[in-house]
Amino acid sequence: MATTIDKNTLNFLKDLAENNTREWFAQHKSRYDAARKNYIAFLEELLQQMQAFEPVAYGQQGKDLVFRIYRDVRFSNDKRPYKDHFGAYIAEGGRKSILPGYYLHLAGNNNSFVAGGLWMPPANELKGVRQEIDYNLDEFKALVEAPEFKKHFNQISGEQLKTTPKGYDKDNPAIEYLRFKSWNAVKPISDEVVLRKDFMQVVLDAFRAVKPFNDFLKRPLQDVGE
Repeated sequence: MATTIDKNTLNFLKDLAENNTREWFAQHKSRYDAARKNYIAFLEELLQQMQAFEPVAYGQQGKDLVFRIYRDVRFSNDKRPYKDHFGAYIAEGGRKSILPGYYLHLAGNNNSFVAGGLWMPPANELKGVRQEIDYNLDEFKALVEAPEFKKHFNQISGEQLKTTPKGYDKDNPAIEYLRFKSWNAVKPISDEVVLRKDFMQVVLDAFRAVKPFNDFLKRPLQDVGE
C-alpha cells in the first residue's frame, strides 16, 4: 500500500504556522521529528514510483532533497525562525539544482501544492530558455495547452518583466511567454486531498503531466556554458 501523509504531520505544520517561535519548536521537537520522518518516507516512495517515467529520480534520496526548516533571517524583515511547510525539489543535481524539476510543498490550512518547471534561472540560462521558446513557439504552446497539462496546472505562472525582454520586439508572437523570469506550473492541493490514501497517485499524475514541460525547459540549458 502506498505511503500516506499522516494527519499529525499536517497538524504540526498548521500549529507551527501559528506558533513560530524557538520556544514552541523546542517543546514540540518530537512532533517535528515525526512529521519530517513521515514526509521523507513519502518522498522515498515517490522517488521509487517516479523512476517509471523520470530518470532523474534514480539514485536520489528523500532526505537529501528536503529543504531545511530553519529560515535564514539575517537579511529578512520577516524574523520568524522556521518555515511553516516542508518542501523538496527533485531535479538533476539535487535540491540546489538550477535545472527544471519537481517540487512538493506540504503545509497546513490548505496551503499544499505540487509544482514543476524552472525557478529563477541565472542570466545565461534565462536567455537560453527565452530563445528556445522564441524559436519553438508552436511546440511550447502545444505543451502548455495540452489537455493533460491543463487538467493539473491550468496555466503557467511565475515572476514576469513589466517591459519587453532585451533583444525582443513587443509584437513578438511569443512575448507573453518571453516576459517570464520563472516558468512554473503549480497545482494547489487541499488538506483533504493530502490526507487521502491516493495522494501519492495525485502527485505522480501531476509530475507525469509536467514532465514534457520540464524536458522542453531543460533542453537549452544543456548547451549553456559548453
